[in-house]
Amino acid sequence: MKAYYWESHHGNFGDDLNLWLWDALLPGFRDVHPDTMLVGVGTVLNPTLLPAGQKKLVVGSGYGYGTPPDVSDPSEWDVRAVRGPLTAAKLGLSPDKAITDPAAMIADMPEFQHLPKIHRKTFIPHWESAEFGMWKAVCEPVGLTYLDPRGEAKSVIRHIAQSEVIIAESMHGAILADAFRVPWVAVSSSRSINNFKWNDWAASVGTTYEPRYVPVSTRAEAVAKRSRFWGISFGDPQPAHHVAPDSHGDEVLTRTQPSQTGLRGMAKQFLAAPSVLALWQASRTEPRLSPDETLNERKEKFRTMLEGIRRDYF
Repeated sequence: MKAYYWESHHGNFGDDLNLWLWDALLPGFRDVHPDTMLVGVGTVLNPTLLPAGQKKLVVGSGYGYGTPPDVSDPSEWDVRAVRGPLTAAKLGLSPDKAITDPAAMIADMPEFQHLPKIHRKTFIPHWESAEFGMWKAVCEPVGLTYLDPRGEAKSVIRHIAQSEVIIAESMHGAILADAFRVPWVAVSSSRSINNFKWNDWAASVGTTYEPRYVPVSTRAEAVAKRSRFWGISFGDPQPAHHVAPDSHGDEVLTRTQPSQTGLRGMAKQFLAAPSVLALWQASRTEPRLSPDETLNERKEKFRTMLEGIRRDYF
């Protein structure tokens, strides 16, 4: 059995954690049923992404884009769990299939437990914001620690667990914060964001998604997101050169952001002032957590579901 995940050129810890999560949750899964694909963490329930004619075991994936797949053929689909109730409804599944995102189980892994708190407040943007914005520079005057979501997944997760508060544009930043019982605040730098996947997960753990709006930090980011920057609206994004992140050990190493020194840097920092103010306001918003009892009940249901997979496949 092989785990499917969305492999991006830029790196995204929420997708990349599929590389090792299933070895922890379903030890030995790689050695059984080579004709079956395990579909796990990610908004990947889309017929364009998943191959037709192959058996797929769905364990906590979500819908969010394109046409929902027809999962009615048992010879091709074994759906044990999806991310939340919105995905279940879209796919015509029973509500009891809506458990939660599998990333919630990471907080139970021994290597991530009993970590000391070393970051007061951390901001983790969406990968697209990290790619085109200047959010590290925006975080500095706000007093936030910047966390690049394109870094090595385990390092990013440890940073989240070691924070006292998370300001998250990255959905899996919020999911992992919630799992580690780190209070979080949702933000968005796009008014046209697809809220479906966020609401799907939030409903699964008994909370709500009410993001604070933070304007984009650069013109390039506005172009990439078809957004507005200083009153100018941008249409189709222009092609951009992407550099994949790198990693080494426990450090998060990604593409270095351009220097913000000199007159050009001063101009960029001035233009990012609305982002600084909005992020500062968001960082002082009352953070939230899902109810302990709801999260614990969801995780227990997930464990029971995994036991069923072990009985049937191993």
